[in-house]
Amino acid sequence: MKFLAITLIVHAPHPVTGIQKPTNDRFREVIDNALLAEELGFDGFGVGERHERPFISSSPPVVLSHLAALTSRIRLFTAVTTLSLLDPVRAYEDYATLDHLSGGRLELIVGKGNGSAQRDLFQVTTEDQWDRNAESYDVFRQIWRQDKVTAATRFRPELNEAEVWPRPLQQPIRIWHGSATSKESVDLAARHGDPLFSANVTNPIEPYAELIRYYRERWEHYGHDPADIAVGAGTAGVYVARTTQEALTAYRPVFEGNLAFQKRLGLEPVFSTLEDFVERSSALIGSPQQIIDKVHRYHEQFGHTVLHLQADAAGLTERQHRDSLELFHSAVAPVLRREIPDPPFPWGPVFAQSTPAPASSRVPEPADR
Repeated sequence: MKFLAITLIVHAPHPVTGIQKPTNDRFREVIDNALLAEELGFDGFGVGERHERPFISSSPPVVLSHLAALTSRIRLFTAVTTLSLLDPVRAYEDYATLDHLSGGRLELIVGKGNGSAQRDLFQVTTEDQWDRNAESYDVFRQIWRQDKVTAATRFRPELNEAEVWPRPLQQPIRIWHGSATSKESVDLAARHGDPLFSANVTNPIEPYAELIRYYRERWEHYGHDPADIAVGAGTAGVYVARTTQEALTAYRPVFEGNLAFQKRLGLEPVFSTLEDFVERSSALIGSPQQIIDKVHRYHEQFGHTVLHLQADAAGLTERQHRDSLELFHSAVAPVLRREIPDPPFPWGPVFAQSTPAPASSRVPEPADR
């Protein structure tokens, strides 16, 4: 099993103290968390894309480019690239450039995105968002694979033997499809033989398991080999401690602060108590053995081989956050790596016909820290 640390760069008041950090400090926190993820041996670090409050993750290519310069081994993910809002030509230019700068460490998780404020900002409607997403993905995919592209598009000017530069380093880049509730995203992934990443954050396991089953059905419907399926899944929170009681005691103020915030917004919480949240959500809160058992329980339903954890402290102290991730790395990850298989493809740069990268573009060995 592979492990990612992911942030949506939420910029909101602290759930316990109510204090909101300055924007610059919040970005510095993201950088520090990425460096920590590489130091601890995580396999990837992801940055989300949102164009509305309370997020400041509107420019993942810029953030990931900065991280590419500071890291040497960890793979860099988008989580997710909101193709329904973007010009696919411009998105390609940004990410092809980033892929070169990172030495082929980039992977994309694409999705429609959500939220009425960002739809309004980009003049996307609920009626056309799925068509925009599919068209943008198709154009993006073609540009990555072809030197010249012709496309009769609806939502941007048509392309006629268009050349887009720079040409890519990875050929082609690996693209995952992020999905929370939509069969449209799942079908798009299955049609193209692409891996799926289930959000698996807001609800209990059942709706996510149902979508993953649908993905597997559509995968076979389109004639792909079931052995080539790769599924990733998210988690709703993480705090690993030596004992269950220690974990619950430390995480309770965070949960109660988030619960109060939801109620102020007029939202009906899915999980009204910490105990219910720990039991029925995907949150990994407890002792190492509890975490291992819970991931296995989800794996029985999902068959997933990649797991993402929250990269941010998210209400915990910096010391609590680091101690939790260190304990995950030392006591949980080795067991799950041994007991759950990796995805059915090499975890590294993707090159046409499996040819090695030129020496100048190979990912450097990890630097000593």
